[in-house]
Amino acid sequence: MLAIIPARGGSKGIPGKNIKELCGKPLIAYTIEAALDAQEIDRVVVTTDSKEIAEAALRYGAEVPFLRPSHLAEDNSSAVDVYLHAVEFLEKRDGIRIDKFAVLLPTAPLRDAYEIDRAVRTMKKRLCTTLVSVSEADVPASWYYQMNEDMIIKNAGFDSDNAIKNRQMNCQYYVPNGAIYILDYQLLKRERTYYTDDTVGYVMAKKKSVDIDTMDDFEYAEYLLKQKTFGRRK
Repeated sequence: MLAIIPARGGSKGIPGKNIKELCGKPLIAYTIEAALDAQEIDRVVVTTDSKEIAEAALRYGAEVPFLRPSHLAEDNSSAVDVYLHAVEFLEKRDGIRIDKFAVLLPTAPLRDAYEIDRAVRTMKKRLCTTLVSVSEADVPASWYYQMNEDMIIKNAGFDSDNAIKNRQMNCQYYVPNGAIYILDYQLLKRERTYYTDDTVGYVMAKKKSVDIDTMDDFEYAEYLLKQKTFGRRK
């Protein structure tokens, strides 16, 4: 299976995030190494608009067959278009057909080869169209509130009938953690969605689900890595 790692150069929250050093290695290196270590992944391709990211990706063993066009590297560029561009480039250049592929975001450095392999094998066993990794939501959806300009709060309306129930009485909710997507090319091209009636959620532990968006996230990932509790498993 092909693994696509999308990593654009622009980052507002943390400048140079994808190649910022995390415990001695560029952030993107953790995802590249996990994909290369995974038995279910045959090929690891990084799509980026940045020469610096491309150089780092090559240094850690990924393929960088192109630099992403600038119109696919803006703040509002569609992730779907980025993935379709990568698949179609490889199909045309290499004369191959790609039906399903994995997307591994470089902002999830604690997702390892063990999780990638389990996710791919889950998808194969379930024969599902797509798979999305998730982690348990911190609080029930019914606990979300909105606040107006006068600081008056009002339930946001998500399962509001259960707003005052104890956590134990609410059903369990899950949120996508950005670590692993296994997508179907034809579905993505036709419907432009990751989700279907048979999309399977692959549950990951919260510690492996850290998604780096802010410096607080970065420092938390650094803390966890220094605990040496995330050794690779095959």
